[in-house]
Amino acid sequence: MNHYNSFQKILHDLILGNKFIGLSLFEIEKILYSRKKKDFQDKQHIFITSLPRSGTTTLLNLIFSSGQFGSLKYSNMPFLPSPNLSKLFNQKKIQTKERLHKDGITFDLNSPEAFDEFYFINLSNEIKKNHYDFKEYVDLILHSQVKERYLSKNNSNYKRINFLQSLFPKSIFLIPIRDPLQHANSLLRQHINFSEIQQKDDFVKRYMGYLGHHEFGLKHKYWNKPIEYTDPRQLNYWIEQWYLFYTNIYENFKDNKNCFFLLYENFSNKVYMREFLKSFSIENIDFNILKNSQNRKIDSNFDQVNLEKAKVIYNKFLKIKY
Repeated sequence: MNHYNSFQKILHDLILGNKFIGLSLFEIEKILYSRKKKDFQDKQHIFITSLPRSGTTTLLNLIFSSGQFGSLKYSNMPFLPSPNLSKLFNQKKIQTKERLHKDGITFDLNSPEAFDEFYFINLSNEIKKNHYDFKEYVDLILHSQVKERYLSKNNSNYKRINFLQSLFPKSIFLIPIRDPLQHANSLLRQHINFSEIQQKDDFVKRYMGYLGHHEFGLKHKYWNKPIEYTDPRQLNYWIEQWYLFYTNIYENFKDNKNCFFLLYENFSNKVYMREFLKSFSIENIDFNILKNSQNRKIDSNFDQVNLEKAKVIYNKFLKIKY
């Protein structure tokens, strides 16, 4: 988003910021392509969901490198409502760039990204309050890329795992888990980073809002109502959010046979990752994407009791075996 010129920013505001235009493009897409596409409901799709900064993007890029999956990509922007029509608009190729997180993860037009939350915000059925057109949206994405399996990284999909499972019964939900203190510190650092970026560039704030990215920055929205800590500029806030989020995940999905919990700290273990993904028929992966994770020194003060509660939940995930 930081490489867009003035015209591109206006185009993004026009399409992503106007629900009527978005719905119109989606309806045109369905009229033109619905009869041509196949039904991919019975395929084993992959949905990655968790708190941000848990390795979800690394996992997305790793699985996408297999070449087996279709996913929304930067090349679909800003025509997210029309994944097939978007191919008709020639885009100037962007060079590989590091994303605004400043975490070493790069992207280009062919990179997948967490764009399908746009559907749930703007394109879902307003009258019936359901999302059953999402199956058709997935079919259209797969048709546009000539693939049969869908890959999604959407940190908000934890709220609709049961719904997505009802649409795609064979789908798999991958939920990364990261050490709570390191994870909370990473969330705090990104909150500060994006708050500073958004203060300087209002388009970044609008862009993230269009896509439902309120994880950090000036428009941050908590995942669970804070109990003791309400200031997102403090580490304790993020530790408590970690505890509340993963407590709910554990209680609601620990026995769901379609949900699998991966430890962020194991991502650099190529043997482990190869065997894990192979169990879902995901092979020919570019493991150069994986980086060795390094713990940061935590200088901020924090409530040790708050952290210990989070560690109890973290240890419960450690005991889950596959």
